[in-house]
Amino acid sequence: MAGKKMGERDGGAQDGAYDEPAAAAPAPAEAPASGISNDSIARLKQLAELRDQGVLTDEEFNAEKQKVLEGA
Repeated sequence: MAGKKMGERDGGAQDGAYDEPAAAAPAPAEAPASGISNDSIARLKQLAELRDQGVLTDEEFNAEKQKVLEGA
């Protein structure tokens, strides 16, 4: 440890700032409590994009959305 005074630590943390464990990563997204599967959510997003692009009318979107929500 050339060039360091007695009692100095590498990294410069003097009050234990590096002694605490890193925060845990957030848990992966789960399906909402309502029971809608991730596949259904993906399908609803796809339908919404088609509606937003003008490919589906609001009526077509709502009919398809209802089918997804009913599990059809």
